[in-house]
Amino acid sequence: MTKLLSSDDIAEAAAILTGGGLVAFPTETVYGLGANALDNFAVARIYEAKERPSFNPLIVHVHDIEAAERIGEFSAVARDLAQAFWPGPLSIVVPVAAQAGLSELVTAGLDTVAIRVPASDLAQSLLQAADVPIAAPSANPSGQISPTMAAHVMDGLSGRVDAVLDGGPCSVGLESTIIGTDPTRLLRPGGVPTEAVEACLGRRLPAASSDDGIVAPGQLSSHYAPNATLRLNADEVADDEFLIGFGAVDTPLNLSQAADLTEAAANLFAMLRTADANSQRIAVSPVPRHGLGLAINDRLERAAAPRD
Repeated sequence: MTKLLSSDDIAEAAAILTGGGLVAFPTETVYGLGANALDNFAVARIYEAKERPSFNPLIVHVHDIEAAERIGEFSAVARDLAQAFWPGPLSIVVPVAAQAGLSELVTAGLDTVAIRVPASDLAQSLLQAADVPIAAPSANPSGQISPTMAAHVMDGLSGRVDAVLDGGPCSVGLESTIIGTDPTRLLRPGGVPTEAVEACLGRRLPAASSDDGIVAPGQLSSHYAPNATLRLNADEVADDEFLIGFGAVDTPLNLSQAADLTEAAANLFAMLRTADANSQRIAVSPVPRHGLGLAINDRLERAAAPRD
């Protein structure tokens, strides 16, 4: 049975994690499914609960840069990014430190690890109380819509995890941006706009090549998917489609009537869930491809991709 914990239950949640259990907890991006990243058995339970492919690595969450440098080797570029965007929705892929002690399941056998320092106060409190690095992919069955509320986690994983720490809705609503640092490239657009990363680096940021294989989470072609079929960039809607709008579109579900990409990102996954519960076919209005729109379109394209 999965226990629903409140924000007052930090100590209990931390004890579950250090004891080898699974706790879903809120970050500013989405709810993560946390396990002690040093514990092989605990990390294996993440893959089992999510039915996640074992070749898909996990992001490790820590409470500050110093903790990050105990598990990863930071180049000058990686350190600049960390100082600019942490705590916040940016994950940085760096070589695993020799004495990191991470479960090999976390890295899926790679010699690199994705690390993030979340900005959420509740996530920070949990990480400090547990005092171990926490591996935490999104807290949902693999390939399905990411959760931005505790109820979403319970819908997908109740009975598969030990506890869910309820911290209310996530403010960003999209997973973190992931940056590789050797070479420096965009592995996944997300909660930090690509333009902001490029401004920090002082140069354009190339995207990862499909020839690189899976080197970070969120790179599977089909991901974040509802049960319904999804049609993108829809200027018109069929009678049997449920429309998710953007901007000046008259529809009950609108990512942002003000065409605000930050608001749209925060609403995306919750509105996909609502539409999925109401129709077998979903249409989505065009969303601009700049700022957070790049990440929104990335999630929508993966959600609409053909499924195996």
